[in-house]
Amino acid sequence: METDVAVVGSGFGGAVMACRLAEQGLSVTVLERGIRWSPENFPRTPADKWLFDPDHPEKQHGWFDLRFFDDMVVAQGAGVGGGSLVYANVSVEAPPHIFHTGWPKEITYQELKPFYQQVGEMLEVQPLPENQLTERFKLLREAADQSGSLNRFGKLPLAVQFDPDWHYQLDDQFNHKYSKPFTNPHGKQQGTCIHLGNCDIGCDVNARNTLDLNYLAMAESKGASILPLHHVDRITPEDDGYRLDYRQFFEESDEIIPGFLQAKKVVLSAGSLGSTELLLRAQYQHRTLPSISAKLGQRWSSNGDFLTPAFYEKRQVDPTIGPTITAAIDYLDGNIENQEFFIEDGGFPDLVNNYLLDKGKLKLRHLPFKQQRLLRKFRKTREQNGPLSNMMPWFAQGIDAANGRLYLGRKFFAPWQRILKLNWDIKKSRALIEAIVHTHQQLSRVTNADRVIVPPTWKLLKNLITPHPLGGCIMGDDADKGVVNQFGEVFNYPGLYVIDGAMIPEAIGRNPSRTIAALAERCATHFKI
Repeated sequence: METDVAVVGSGFGGAVMACRLAEQGLSVTVLERGIRWSPENFPRTPADKWLFDPDHPEKQHGWFDLRFFDDMVVAQGAGVGGGSLVYANVSVEAPPHIFHTGWPKEITYQELKPFYQQVGEMLEVQPLPENQLTERFKLLREAADQSGSLNRFGKLPLAVQFDPDWHYQLDDQFNHKYSKPFTNPHGKQQGTCIHLGNCDIGCDVNARNTLDLNYLAMAESKGASILPLHHVDRITPEDDGYRLDYRQFFEESDEIIPGFLQAKKVVLSAGSLGSTELLLRAQYQHRTLPSISAKLGQRWSSNGDFLTPAFYEKRQVDPTIGPTITAAIDYLDGNIENQEFFIEDGGFPDLVNNYLLDKGKLKLRHLPFKQQRLLRKFRKTREQNGPLSNMMPWFAQGIDAANGRLYLGRKFFAPWQRILKLNWDIKKSRALIEAIVHTHQQLSRVTNADRVIVPPTWKLLKNLITPHPLGGCIMGDDADKGVVNQFGEVFNYPGLYVIDGAMIPEAIGRNPSRTIAALAERCATHFKI
């Protein structure tokens, strides 16, 4: 195959680039390692496709890609739409002061502001309606008030379709009949949010504005080709462009078909881990790109992610109901212990209830009346008295040291194989995490929590989990300071770009998706064949 532009990955960098370059009339081919997801195949039961195996994607190409490194676990999405499939819908701008140091001088908040606006319009972001406030929202607001931080509290912009007529007082309020179906501006079918709580595992009524429903849909309408289950392994300069060698997989078999794509230009948007690994292999294993900057793999960050659960014996928190995150308390001015962080309400899906109501097997309308009543009663009981209905998952992001380093190391049991590894030293970020823990504990105390549990993974092992990996192919003014320039082009390799979370040179302390997309919008305006 031949194409003007090959885009590897379809997350917040790749989807924007595919859309805007196809609009320019260029032939665009998107190579995506995961499958196309829809409400018909979202994972719900233990037998469904939950996990993606990067070592054997032909056997396991599921929803989540979990990477286990020393002292760090990274959670990523896999599929057409990339990280938008598994994120919490939060589309928030980075704080302006973040860009004062560590970035190319051209990248400022004012420079990105129109692109932030463009992304917000494309994703149709809006706050949670006032008549749909979740119990977690109310608890976070109360915590802000009781701790003297109400001026720091606010709703977050969410890429979700809300119906102002929906509210919690409706009879059987989570019934799909209350989701109003419509066709979005890109010709895709969606519905309005009925607070099912399944954001992280796919919305049953398509109320989330994931990238497959907007940017990627527009890209395809302009002629772009999206190829799921195509895993790129190698990049080679060839014929005034680049050759991408890939393996093609299939949903219903373990068959593997090798192939290659010839492109005039290549955009790597495989995420912080994926894009960095591709370039590391090109430099050190295949030796096809030997002159990449020595900064490759450096300045990796977990974006300061941390979660602390608190339990309220006499209070319903209902973390499985409503959008995953809705509001925040902003401490990014360093007011607490000289650390910068952003506290949010957390949530998670009700996996047991999802299993019982899975895809038509036990959908209420297909059951006898008595069974319908039984399941509705079960659901109501779980909402009010479930084992985790009184838990508040305090979540946070912050400005960590961004001192991680990704590299290729050898497997212990197979030293002839080289795998992606992470060298992460927590010492310089420990003060941040401890400040977050202390704040979570304080917010729990002022709201009369009965128990606060600091995760033993942190308390005993100092291990972290992040869904927001950043860095590895950072932007810089030159090759001595970064891997790519202000437009994402790899130094010493014209026509090769990295446009995703890997290019961000430091933690930003807020959900990074909108910043990644805004950078991609800006890069697309300067892209030429």
